[in-house]
Amino acid sequence: MHLFEYAVIRVVPRVEREEFMNVGVIVYCRAQGFLQTKYALPEHRLHAFSAELDITELAERLLAFERICAGRAAGGPIGKLSLAERFRWLTSTRSTVIQPSPVHPGLCADAGETLADLFTKLVA
Repeated sequence: MHLFEYAVIRVVPRVEREEFMNVGVIVYCRAQGFLQTKYALPEHRLHAFSAELDITELAERLLAFERICAGRAAGGPIGKLSLAERFRWLTSTRSTVIQPSPVHPGLCADAGETLADLFTKLVA
């Protein structure tokens, strides 16, 4: 079993109201060299939650998370950092429409399976 860390990715349309909808999960496992995110943007649910949301902009922001996780040049300067540094950057506290939950630890045998399982339990 390997130590992993994860955070839930949330859409927070109005920060002052502190209401959010879970739209994704990001998982980091140092031992397996794993850093990935999985997300979904159910338009009908998001528009019911807040008619003001721009789904295209949300998708672009979440794609940036994906690019940073992948660690390629497309991830910009943050994408060039180590896995741990990228995870810490992605899960740092922020006051924007896309926000991570606090980071939670766990143990896993396969980080990819854990990502899929967490996504099903916390988002889908």
